[in-house]
Amino acid sequence: MNVVLTKIRRGEEQLTVPIIATYTFSKRPYLDMSSTSQKHRNFVAEPMGDKPVSELAGIGNVLGQRLADEGFDKAYVVLGQFLVLRKNEELFKDWLKDVTGANSKQSNDCYTCLKEWCEAFL
Repeated sequence: MNVVLTKIRRGEEQLTVPIIATYTFSKRPYLDMSSTSQKHRNFVAEPMGDKPVSELAGIGNVLGQRLADEGFDKAYVVLGQFLVLRKNEELFKDWLKDVTGANSKQSNDCYTCLKEWCEAFL
């Protein structure tokens, strides 16, 4: 892990601030955005609304279609199942694996996405 000083502009003012770089590419530091995907960060950043189930982290087109075939066509319907299962990690992941054939990473990504969305909006 490296601490790098970088300059940012705020209006007319220029500030020098430290950032933590956990890896580099082409000698340019990148911030540690945790291990979540951009899809996860996008989903958790705003209200769910009427988003399709495939916008959940860990759920692509194939798993999304399998969920839709079982009646879980919208993200809020999957959220309902998540809440019915009392936000229990093991129960939710097992349910998702049973319904869709999701692997461990996919079920973990979806669980984490819904858990963090709930923390932000419920």
